[in-house]
Amino acid sequence: MKPDDPLLEILACPLDKGPLSLLGPGDALYNPRLHRRYPILDGIPQLLPSSGEQLTDAEHTRALRQLANREPGS
Repeated sequence: MKPDDPLLEILACPLDKGPLSLLGPGDALYNPRLHRRYPILDGIPQLLPSSGEQLTDAEHTRALRQLANREPGS
């Protein structure tokens, strides 16, 4: 999955139904509101609530930094 994939516009967190952000080189989707990361395996997002991983505060901070560095103009 790539940052410009139109599928990202419609994917939502299974817990709060909010938008997700792509982390890394397309290896996970992230919900910064709940600090939860969902893996992408073989190009398929694993969006079951049980598939999500709770991030620590330090991991959350790193994820937000990664997302900010990818945004245009930053």
